[in-house]
Amino acid sequence: MRGGPGLLLAGRYRLTDRPEPLRAHAVDERTGESVLLSALELPGVLTVGQDPDEAAAARADRLVRRVAAVGSTAPVAHPRLLRGVGAFVEDDLLWTVEERPAGWTVAELLAEGPLPPYRAAELAADLAGALRALHAAGLTHGALTAESVLVCEDGAAMLGGLLAGVAEEALAEELGGPGGRQRYEVRATLVGPVAERWPLDGGPAGDCWALGVLTQRLVTGRAPYPERDVPELVTAVRDGRREPSVVCGPLGPLVERLLQPDPVRRPTAEAVRGELAELLAGAPEPVDEERAAAVVALDQAAPAVPRQPRVRGGRAGRSGARGSARKGGDGGDFGAGNGAKPPRIPPSLLGPLLVGGVFVLLALGIVAVVLFAG
Repeated sequence: MRGGPGLLLAGRYRLTDRPEPLRAHAVDERTGESVLLSALELPGVLTVGQDPDEAAAARADRLVRRVAAVGSTAPVAHPRLLRGVGAFVEDDLLWTVEERPAGWTVAELLAEGPLPPYRAAELAADLAGALRALHAAGLTHGALTAESVLVCEDGAAMLGGLLAGVAEEALAEELGGPGGRQRYEVRATLVGPVAERWPLDGGPAGDCWALGVLTQRLVTGRAPYPERDVPELVTAVRDGRREPSVVCGPLGPLVERLLQPDPVRRPTAEAVRGELAELLAGAPEPVDEERAAAVVALDQAAPAVPRQPRVRGGRAGRSGARGSARKGGDGGDFGAGNGAKPPRIPPSLLGPLLVGGVFVLLALGIVAVVLFAG
């Protein structure tokens, strides 16, 4: 794609950064919203610029209307579903437009490494809620991938890519027909070896299967099926050749059911969301890893000094120290907490010293009497 920041597309979308080959961030000048533009290259036979035939224009318009129809049907009010804005054809490209708040795609997060199982469960629960809303509206997503999921700044996952997926499927059908080898080849070129995009069946059950694939990817950093090329991937899915779901830890049993070949045996999006809610309710308390690392670093950097014996009752806080002092202690810091110093003479020697002092005084008195009398 040519152009850069400031370029206006469709008389409405102003690019805000240098675009990737088929993706660009922009601002909708009508609404002021940040949007993501995704493009598909159209063969010359479909574009008005290369073929003035009205039939070609009609085919391109049919693609746009098909994408727009899905966008208008989607439950735009769902908090975990990115809203599709529309579609248009420009510069031999079929563009889809989707709202894009600040955040990172799951693909970007996984580039830093896999996620802990319970964090993956939180994201999967958000996605199951979005799928449930789509299925209730009579729609299938069909394009759930690490690229189509956005993790917002508040940590919530939002499902996008609906219109882009519809555009890919529509173009594959337009070029390859409703089924058969030609459509498969076109779709393989458009979609590529992405495991989530190749379920054995479509519809809501296919979306749930894709959610199982993505959940395992979240926990392990990789798909449960080989992704070197489309033929190998499709064969592995058909034969059930995959990495065991036990690698997902507490999510393993759920992922195992989601990846069942028989769609009837897979849980629905609503059931998945309920099961994940129960799992998260029993999750262990999160550990502040940054604070723990800082404590370890400080401990390692501290100078080596002899450790003092641990004091019973004291050091637990100001009240604990004062309580120990009131009791007189049992080998603890006597008077700790009020600044008092320990006595110079041990209490056990006070008695003998007092008696000895009396005898000394008596002896001195006798000596004095003898001297004065003599």
